[in-house]
Amino acid sequence: MTQEKKESILIPPYGGKLVDLLVTGEERQVLLEKATKLPSVQISARAICDLELLAIGAFSPLDRFMKKADYERVLTEMRMSDGILFPIPVTLPVDESALPSYGEEITLNDSRNNTLAIMQIEEVYHYDPQREARLVLGSTDPIHPLTSEMVRWGKVYVSGALKVINLPHYYDFIDLRRTPAEVRAILERMGNQKVVAFQTRNPLHRIHEELTKRAAEEVNGSLLIHPVVGMTKPGDVDHYTRVRVYRTLVDRYYDRNRTLLSLLPLAMRMAGPRETLWHAIIRRNFGATHFIVGRDHAGPGKDSQGRPFYGPYEAQAMLTQYGEEIGVTPVEFKALVYLADEDRYEEQNKVPEDARIFSISGTQVRDDYLAKGETLPEWFTRPETAEILQQMYPARYKQGVCIWFTGLSGAGKSTTAEILTSLLLEHGRQVTLLDGDVVRTHLSKGLGFSREDRDTNILRIGFVAGEIARHGGTIICAAISPYRATRNEARKMVGEERFVEVFVDTPIEVCEERDVKGLYARARRGQITGFTGVDDPYETPVNPEITLNTVEYSAEENARRIIAYLEEQGFLLPDGFNKGLAPAEEDIAEPAEQVVDA
Repeated sequence: MTQEKKESILIPPYGGKLVDLLVTGEERQVLLEKATKLPSVQISARAICDLELLAIGAFSPLDRFMKKADYERVLTEMRMSDGILFPIPVTLPVDESALPSYGEEITLNDSRNNTLAIMQIEEVYHYDPQREARLVLGSTDPIHPLTSEMVRWGKVYVSGALKVINLPHYYDFIDLRRTPAEVRAILERMGNQKVVAFQTRNPLHRIHEELTKRAAEEVNGSLLIHPVVGMTKPGDVDHYTRVRVYRTLVDRYYDRNRTLLSLLPLAMRMAGPRETLWHAIIRRNFGATHFIVGRDHAGPGKDSQGRPFYGPYEAQAMLTQYGEEIGVTPVEFKALVYLADEDRYEEQNKVPEDARIFSISGTQVRDDYLAKGETLPEWFTRPETAEILQQMYPARYKQGVCIWFTGLSGAGKSTTAEILTSLLLEHGRQVTLLDGDVVRTHLSKGLGFSREDRDTNILRIGFVAGEIARHGGTIICAAISPYRATRNEARKMVGEERFVEVFVDTPIEVCEERDVKGLYARARRGQITGFTGVDDPYETPVNPEITLNTVEYSAEENARRIIAYLEEQGFLLPDGFNKGLAPAEEDIAEPAEQVVDA
């Protein structure tokens, strides 16, 4: 007698069933042997995240990197070729030269050449990264983290049937990494039909805790805390720190009978409203019926002109518009404030008249507390969270920083950088100086001056700078770095909070007058080609942290101006000496106290 399978109480996956591309058992062994004889293609960290989520069904009903017909319709209509709503293109960019003949199979490998999957090549097509950015992101501004990344992708997309042999292997938080099927099984046992999901890429503070608990109570269901641990916005708190916070809070402050913490290895696009819709679809595949949406969900911040890429409520509006179609109801991130006299949080529109409220802005958290090594107040964050953040983020004067000089040849970058090095050493900072000319004789020896080689040179410098700054060092980079998108990539490698772009704004006529090597004259005569400022463009920074005038001010005056900026930002102590002294108590801002007149 066979036992009938019990019908699930959870919402069905998007499209009706979970995709499963993983092969097991004897078939897997056969494919492992076959893979050793196939040509291989190394895929990026972003593509590996996408491959994993395709394999386990998180992108259901999508079962492969998109074909051209799906890709084109997703760009223009947010739908796949069969009409199903899917707002984000999931594609595999490769260099065309790396592919074998059409119709053949290839293995998809990680950076260490571990085989992850076998793909039957069915379609190879070209794409326009600027068009894709304009349609999906709503902008081609190179300061957008995905736009600056796309220009370095392979020039074609490839699609075809996938057989996934191995998922990426992780060593961290293994017990929290679950497939949609595994998450669904746990939610099923909790016994609630409704599930509210909360996506986060930041540490959880008391206001987030209150919001998520209220959301679960409102829907009378389970709570899925589902942080992204794949690729988030450059400069975000690393996932190791964040997950330590999440796990501690869930263990100590949430109802374990209705709360599940699980990690999502998603590569975010920072595509704002479109991405919000995509996040909701993904969470439906994990069993969610409701999705919490905050202000500027999945937004990358401000563009080159200092304006937000997306409006604060565009994401909420888009999910409200399409929520019924995808089966996920938006839960708006309500504005909560702390009532100081009652020791509780309340919705802003329900605050009693004459109540005292406390608030701390994100800028205050960074600049007045973490940057100065001060403990966040308990009304704002749990003591466990504050302790973890202090362990991982020391005061700013103990953190690493990168000062990145950019400008034309002869602008004065190297001269100013050498003086700055001396001044920083005087202040007690250990300094590494990467000068463009020196780098090309060692780190980038053999590279030419094509755009591709120049980009490679700058990205190598950016990688080294990022590693030094990440480990608490001070690094000065002085290279022409003519292309804006590549400088933005270097900024991403270092981290937004640690990157100081210094534009040495010297007119080209002055640079030519200073040119003792005669390089400009030779370029003007055509003896040198691809020379920045003559027959190759220099893309002026839009919003550098510092702009230097080398005509009216000396190199020393400019170097001291940079020192003043570093003191102002907290990278150097205000007394001018890096002795490890704590900032004075009066320098710490008190939380803003407001009286609300209802």
